[in-house]
Amino acid sequence: MGGRRAPDIPDLTGRRAVVTGANSGIGLHTALALARAGASVVLACRSAERGGAALARIRATAPDADVALASLDLADLSSVRAFANEHGGDPLDILINNAGVMALPRRTTADGFEMQFGTNHLGHFALTGLLLPALLAAPAPRVVTVTSLLAWAGRIHFDDLQGTRRYRRWRAYNQSKLANLLFAKELDRRVSGLTSTAAHPGYAATNLQTTGPRMAGSRINERLMTAANRVVAQSDAAGALPSLYAATAPNVHGGACYGPRGPFQQRGLPTRVRTSPTASDPDLARRLWDVSTTLTGVAYP
Repeated sequence: MGGRRAPDIPDLTGRRAVVTGANSGIGLHTALALARAGASVVLACRSAERGGAALARIRATAPDADVALASLDLADLSSVRAFANEHGGDPLDILINNAGVMALPRRTTADGFEMQFGTNHLGHFALTGLLLPALLAAPAPRVVTVTSLLAWAGRIHFDDLQGTRRYRRWRAYNQSKLANLLFAKELDRRVSGLTSTAAHPGYAATNLQTTGPRMAGSRINERLMTAANRVVAQSDAAGALPSLYAATAPNVHGGACYGPRGPFQQRGLPTRVRTSPTASDPDLARRLWDVSTTLTGVAYP
């Protein structure tokens, strides 16, 4: 498959899109590119202040863009339900499950889930299920769930999903990103009438890399991550390209994952990329799906 840059996105006039975590980084650049292509875009953000700043930035860059800000906290299932009730009435063409947290000290969501598993996976599992009627009302809907290269190191610890007995922040992050992949593939298998894919940004410079060390009070690690972002990482705009490709390219395959085509999938233009054998295990995906349904209370039609 060939590469794709943001200006090559087809005309999306008349399409409606939701991008979670659109207040900064990859989510902001994804939302901006979709809006520039003519889509009506909802910026689904937890912080009203940061979301408002992102909205103002998009409108300053693309004055004719059809964009709106909406409140969504994926770490609170009541917020997820409220968002779906407000924005699930009209057909939805594109859902980008982009928001996430990375390598945090142990925290819990409003519903008592470990924060990384609860936000990165369970919040998006619930949101997608609640928006499914709106998605299936669109002519050719797509769901893109953003994962990470670190999903290769992930394992689903069914005996300790919430990290109550043993918590390691990177282990929890890797588990949540593997869960994103398993969910994207299983969604495509289960639901006809939509295309579900995964995408990962490679190594892209965002605020995710420094938030965890800052919360842990590790100035040294925060400085190291900041330096690595400057020297090694590609930009957050480049990191958004795999999500945009998966959401808009005509030759996208359901259940596939898209990421940078450079060495070790770390940088470069987007293409279809390999995932770990674990991510393609249908039995594991079904088990995770059943557990996620029980934990969130969201049963897909």
